[in-house]
Amino acid sequence: MGMHLPSRRAVCLLSGGLDSTTCLAVARHQGFECYALSFDYGQRHQTELAAAGKVAASLGAARHVTLKLDLRAFGGSALTDEIAVPKHARVEDIGEGIPVTYVPARNTIFLSCALGWAEVLGAFDIFLGVNAVDYSGYPDCPPDFIRSFEETARLATAAGVEGKGSFRIHTPLIDLTKAEIIGLAASLNVDLSLTHSCYDPSPTGKSCGRCDSCLLRRKGFAEAGLTDPLEYVA
Repeated sequence: MGMHLPSRRAVCLLSGGLDSTTCLAVARHQGFECYALSFDYGQRHQTELAAAGKVAASLGAARHVTLKLDLRAFGGSALTDEIAVPKHARVEDIGEGIPVTYVPARNTIFLSCALGWAEVLGAFDIFLGVNAVDYSGYPDCPPDFIRSFEETARLATAAGVEGKGSFRIHTPLIDLTKAEIIGLAASLNVDLSLTHSCYDPSPTGKSCGRCDSCLLRRKGFAEAGLTDPLEYVA
């Protein structure tokens, strides 16, 4: 028997959605000991947080923390304020530009919290399921933002300043289409029935089927030639 090397630790941002779930599975597949971080940030519903808990358990996270951070204090997004979530009949109807479901500076805030936990854990790896192909036009997803945050992490932490290591933000899904992400999840045997994507689910937690997130998810499953295990209202 050879020496078993201790696992490298990684903090994995986990919303309970398709992308972050697949990202957690990739981190685990790469041999990381995964610490899953979710946020109860005042979003419209708790369905995705329940999904995140199930996903973290099924993918063997070493620990799952849900941080309460009430962004409703600021509002400014259809996910945290009294602004209607846009609904469409088809993917092609999704508007151009930054949608009202964008939560101001959300990924910057979430990554900052992940960085704090990573430093406590002695971890230098953070996994983020952002995607720059089939995404909803959010500004805090592209690679140049991710690289700039790595530089911020180097300058802003004791571990970085003391040269103990370099923080790396892993974005394994950044260049994949939604169909490719679903295919990757299937290849890693991820139970996608545990995930939740909808911005505006019914009181019973059923997905609406017509918000941007539902439409992109359904298109992805269709293009991947796989059956979406979720039920939709419409």
